Amino acid sequence: MPLTMTEKILARVAGLPTVKAGDEILARPDFVIAYDFPGYTDVFFKEAREEFGVEKVTSPERFVLFIDHMVPAAAPKEEELHRVTRAWGAEQGVPVHEREGIGHQVSAELGYATPGAFAVHFDGHVSQLGAFGTLAFGARKSVLETFVSEKMALTVPATVKVELTGTLQPGVMARDVFHHMVRVMGPSSCRFKVVELSGPVIEAMSIEGRQTICGQAMFLGATTMLIAPDAKTLAYTRERAKIALDPVYPDADAVYERVVQIDISALEPIVVAPPSPANTRDLAEYAGLEVHTGYLGSCASGRLEDLRAAADVLRGKRIKPGFQLHVVPTSQAIMSQAAREGLIATLVDAGAFISSSSCDYCYGRIATMADGQRAVSTGTLNTPGRMGSADTEIFLCNAAVVAASALEGRIADPRPYLAAAAAEGSAA
Repeated sequence: MPLTMTEKILARVAGLPTVKAGDEILARPDFVIAYDFPGYTDVFFKEAREEFGVEKVTSPERFVLFIDHMVPAAAPKEEELHRVTRAWGAEQGVPVHEREGIGHQVSAELGYATPGAFAVHFDGHVSQLGAFGTLAFGARKSVLETFVSEKMALTVPATVKVELTGTLQPGVMARDVFHHMVRVMGPSSCRFKVVELSGPVIEAMSIEGRQTICGQAMFLGATTMLIAPDAKTLAYTRERAKIALDPVYPDADAVYERVVQIDISALEPIVVAPPSPANTRDLAEYAGLEVHTGYLGSCASGRLEDLRAAADVLRGKRIKPGFQLHVVPTSQAIMSQAAREGLIATLVDAGAFISSSSCDYCYGRIATMADGQRAVSTGTLNTPGRMGSADTEIFLCNAAVVAASALEGRIADPRPYLAAAAAEGSAA
């Protein structure tokens, strides 16, 4: 029976010879990933012990916790939450990674992005591990099941195959590709399904770009995304993988719910206009609109290629007076490499405010906006109130657009700046 990647991975973790879409199974996750957040991990710890009588998790090596929100703590209750998480990890023998960056990124750096593995989290952005061939999805509070039992109940999802064809034009990044997919397919087009990405665009794309696309799967309604491992994947994961598994590939005649082809050859930079992450528009429609602040970071877009693109735009220039540009690398490892490459100095010299890695800018805990302000952002959401007052507007875009807009104080096309930078590089 021909199988998709999802069916092969879930068959293994369910201990079954084969499964198909729609089957009800009990699956044992290879990894249980979480970040401490009120109402989630603190509740899991308490309910596992008090309601289920589970004093110790089974196979603690499968678990990993991250402290990446409320970092650093700004109130005693926040530090108390972190203290509870540290204590639980020490008691259970579960690693707790703190101040190393956003957990979705750091989990890949640590080897939890293992091709062929099955991972669960309560947060759906863990889907970015699909860039490495890991089946990873957010199960919200159902993750409690993994704290009290080795297995969790789930329905095998159907798979939609998306083939991306064409070639990326200058100034177009993975962020634009994903939001164009939403525009073409619709925000509920893959509801409760897995999206399997393939095609020449994916083959040519960096691992970082693939993470950007896979991490946004929820905005297609999808459970997660997967990309079959290739040489880039294996080069990244070979020395990092936490467990020894054979990479998983779809059978040539695997049965998909449908196959969608999208040609991105003519794609130009886009913005996602408020108030919905489904509102993908051409950047040209909003060019010139005044903006007051910019955010370059998040689990979606704060990696080296994003920082390099922004640095290419900003090098030797200064952002518009009064504009606030916040740059938050996705992990400390990324920040360190960016510093070695001189990117941090370039961004600081241009007037950017650089912060250590955390999720706090993305969900509006810090650098909040006041009534009437507008932002350009590489964050995950543009819904009202996401970055402060509900009377604000957030335009999602790629890192180069954020940088160009910071220079002009209005939504701006980065391509002239990037072209000039490329010409200077060639001359040098």
